[in-house]
Formats: sequence, structure tokens, C-alpha cells
Amino acid sequence: MELPPLAALLGSLLLCCAGLTKGLKITSTDQPMVEKAQGEKVTLLCTFTESQDDLGPLDVEWVLIPLDNRKKEQTIIMYSVDRIYNNYYEAMNGRVQFTNPDPRSGDGSIDILNLKSTDTGTYQCRVKKAPAVESQKIQLTVLVKPARTKCYIEGSQETGRDLTLKCVSQEGSPLLSYNWRKLTGTQELPATSLLNKDTGELSLKNASEEYSGTYTCVAANRVGTDDCFVVLNVTPPINTAGTIAGAVIGTLLGLFLLAFLVFCCCKKRKEKKYEKEVHHDIREDVPPPKSRTSTARSYIGSNRSSLGSMSPSNMEGYAKTPYNQVPSEDFERPSGQNPSFAPSKYDLAYKIHDITVV
Repeated sequence: MELPPLAALLGSLLLCCAGLTKGLKITSTDQPMVEKAQGEKVTLLCTFTESQDDLGPLDVEWVLIPLDNRKKEQTIIMYSVDRIYNNYYEAMNGRVQFTNPDPRSGDGSIDILNLKSTDTGTYQCRVKKAPAVESQKIQLTVLVKPARTKCYIEGSQETGRDLTLKCVSQEGSPLLSYNWRKLTGTQELPATSLLNKDTGELSLKNASEEYSGTYTCVAANRVGTDDCFVVLNVTPPINTAGTIAGAVIGTLLGLFLLAFLVFCCCKKRKEKKYEKEVHHDIREDVPPPKSRTSTARSYIGSNRSSLGSMSPSNMEGYAKTPYNQVPSEDFERPSGQNPSFAPSKYDLAYKIHDITVV
């Protein structure tokens, strides 16, 4: 009859002993996902408790698990045999450290400084103390705040026209949302406006002068905001008829001036060409005047050739008369003589005789 109470007591003792000898355990299990902004600091928790049965050296290792299963895990930082090794991952050199310099206190958490978008991934903390091994995974997402947001107007800013205010952020992790509001006047958006928070477009129908004012757009995501502003000035339509007439008249005047310049250039070019042709004709067509000496010599030569055909008997009468001078052009053509007059054969023979004697 006493066996059942004794058996119960022994069972209770065994359970207590089992609880006392329970091994290593990670206690920080409430941080499965973390979101932080780029440039900020994040702390990935990894706290643990030890047991008296864990007699081996303490090792704490953090690894980055790649999205591609074909790639190997990348060790980021490690504590082993009372030393810290933090130069395994070049992309995080100088940006990762243990929160507690002595992880033996039961805190193996790490800090990652100056976060980058490439730091997004799954991180695993592994705590080893033989014979126990425990691990924990944390999903880190690094978000980029909206930045370099620009506002601009698309469409004509005239009364009665439709126009659109546009807002776009050149940086920022999705999902981005946009919101427009008016800063001047009633500070309320026009009744005809239509806002698209996903694209950042604010459409204004049948714009009036009351729509004029300063508008601001705020781009936001889970980690930050950025804004920009634009000034809208709705005015009455301009006189398009007068503008078109002025443009036509200006175009015609420009064409007339261009035609006049072309005409002047062509005329000047023709005048220069004519002057060159006239100057060339004068130099090529008009021979230089002959000198008296060349005329006399040519005349003597022709007379000598004629003399050779004359007989000695015909020259006797001419040899008696002395004549020592070379005939000149004055002798050939006396003043008052008809230019068409030709000398007789006796005169020619007389002249040839005198030339021969000389």
C-alpha cells in the first residue's frame, strides 16, 4: 500500500533533476523580423542561458543565409575561445560588433552600423557549448527613405483648362505613398481635384484663378518621408490671334530680309566676275605697240631678201647716189601722204641699194 506514494515521490525527484540538468537555451525569441532605414543602426538579439552540464568552450557565431540556396552561408562575426573575429565578411568590415564585448555573460547580440540596402537578408545566431547547440534566425529588411522628391506641373495654366500636378521620389523603398495639400488660401484642395496616392498625381479639371497658390507633396514609406512644393498660377488665356499675326508678320519680314541679302550678294559677285573678265580681255587681246627700231630692222631684212633677186645690171643706176641712212617710219610714210599709197618698184630698188651700201 506504500508503493504508490513512494513511486510518486521518486518521479517528482527525477523531474526536478531533469529540470536542473536542462541544457543550453536561447531566450530571445521575440524578434523574428526587423525593419530599419538605410543609414541607421540595428541590434539583432541573441541572449541565452547555460547549464552545468554544458562543459565545453563557448562559441557564438553569426552567419548570413543567402537567398540562393546554391550559395554558401557567410560568417559575419564569431566569438570563440575568448576571442572575437569580425573580419570574415568584407562588406561589413568596421560595421558589425558584439553588443556586449564579453558574450560569456549570456548576451551574444550584435550591432550593425550604417545600414545599407544590401544588408537585407536572413541572419542566424548559433550558440555552441558542448554538448549543446542552439540557433535562432532573424529576417532583416533595410528600407530606403524617400529622397530627391520632385514636383512639377503638366498642362497649360490657363482658366478652363485641365492640368495635373505630379510628384515623384527618385529614391525610396516601396511601398511609397504620396499626398498633396495646398499651403495658401483656403488650404483645401479644389473640389474638382482627383488624387492618386500611388502615382503622386493630382488632377485638376476646368482650372480657375482660385486654384492658384502653393501646393506641397509628401512622399512617405514605413521608415521616412520627403516633400517638395510647386507654385500654380492660373491666368486667363492670351490673345492667340494677335500672337499668330505677329508671328506671321515677323516671319515674312525675316524672309524678305533674307531674300534682299541674297540678292545683294549675287549682284556683288556678278560685278566682281565682270571686272575680272574685262581686265583679262584687255591683257590678252591688245598687243603691245611696236618700237621704231624693230620696224626698221624688219624692213631692212625684207629689202635684203628682195635685193638678192635683182640683177647687177639693174642696180647700176642706184649705186651712184649715196644714201647712208636707214629709212625710218617718217620716210616710209611722209606727212600728208595717203596711207593707201604704195611705193613704186624704182623707189623700192633705190632704198634697197642704199641699204646694201651701208
